[in-house]
Amino acid sequence: MTHIMIAGGGIAGLTAALSLHAAGFDRITVVEAAREIQPLGAGLNIMPNAVRELDALGLLGPLDECSVRTAELRYYHRGGGLISREPRGLAAGYLWPQLSIHRGDLQRVLADAVRDRLGGDAVVAGVRVDGLETSPDGRARVLLAHRDGQGRGGGASLEPDVLIGADGIRSAVRAALNPGEGEPPWNGMLVWRGVSRVPAHRAGTFMFIAGDDRQKAVVYPMTHPTGAAEGDRYVLVNWALAMPATEIADAGRGDWNRPVPVAKFAHHYAGWEFDGVSVPEILAAADRAFEYPMVDREPLARWTHGRTTLIGDAAHAMYPIGSNGATQSIIDARALAHAMATHPDRAEALTAYETRRRPAMTELQHANRRQGPEVVINLAHERAPGGFTDIADVIPPSELAEIAARYAATGAFDPETVNAGSPYEVPQPARG
Repeated sequence: MTHIMIAGGGIAGLTAALSLHAAGFDRITVVEAAREIQPLGAGLNIMPNAVRELDALGLLGPLDECSVRTAELRYYHRGGGLISREPRGLAAGYLWPQLSIHRGDLQRVLADAVRDRLGGDAVVAGVRVDGLETSPDGRARVLLAHRDGQGRGGGASLEPDVLIGADGIRSAVRAALNPGEGEPPWNGMLVWRGVSRVPAHRAGTFMFIAGDDRQKAVVYPMTHPTGAAEGDRYVLVNWALAMPATEIADAGRGDWNRPVPVAKFAHHYAGWEFDGVSVPEILAAADRAFEYPMVDREPLARWTHGRTTLIGDAAHAMYPIGSNGATQSIIDARALAHAMATHPDRAEALTAYETRRRPAMTELQHANRRQGPEVVINLAHERAPGGFTDIADVIPPSELAEIAARYAATGAFDPETVNAGSPYEVPQPARG
């Protein structure tokens, strides 16, 4: 039976484990460097194309319980002018919703499903990849190190039939395949993010992105109201802010969990309010914040080396624009499982997966460097820095629509393509 080892127990790795199991593979080991899989991070959006795949794995029900089906995205000029309103998910004609969810809740749902379907031993925590060697037949010899330097995995090695690097932007698997690549490149922007508990009537019912060519704010609710009395009902609101910085400690590159006081940056967003949603009020309700430089990875010429390949941020880390980080990681996992199930030769399967996914992800990485759909905020500021009365006088409706449609087509998440159904269903599970 094929032994598949997945390095990384995040969204990409856990979805890969579930997808491969659904495709008929039973010998799957997920190694995770952290001592335990914990619900860390802030919020994220899962686009309908990825929700379609999670639904196929039977997870839409539990995800619905801990997320919000986002129906509208608004773009604002920093002065308060509305640039555009876009329906999202079901409201935009998709057959699946867009989900706004805490990263920790998504990871918890995935981890629970892995333990339930693959067994408690499928995930080995506290073990990291410390290097790898590739044999002439393409198989990887994976060197493992225990986080504490002892116990299971300490100083050991494994030779799985297939190795999947799902270990994030600072991937050890990627580094072993591409020695000398160095640190993730920084674009000069600093990002702060966090979660706030806000009265439901002050949180808004929509997602918004606001700002100008230097500063931006992304805000959206990601839970349903809780509380017994109407006036006592609260929701969790995710927020992410970005602005230029002159320097950042190199140690922070790729680290999403470096805490900083909210007071360090809150004053930069004084007076930012959009249709009743106050950014200062939301920041005041945050109990902590995290800071990181906006980094990505240079596109690779290849992801696959023999029987080893990359998925998610390890393959194509991109700027957090367009809600595509976690979304594309989920799609990667499903595409890889489909290729494994439909190509008996393991090296050919990984090559087929890469052929299908890498060109589109490379283009998406480049599109996000060009600001993706958020470029409308830059355009509005460039053409009307002091604000506007009617956005149609600044950016014609046809231009707004074309920008959104072009980006959706780049990632193959336009309604027509998504609603055609999953291309990654496996009619007959493989016996692996």
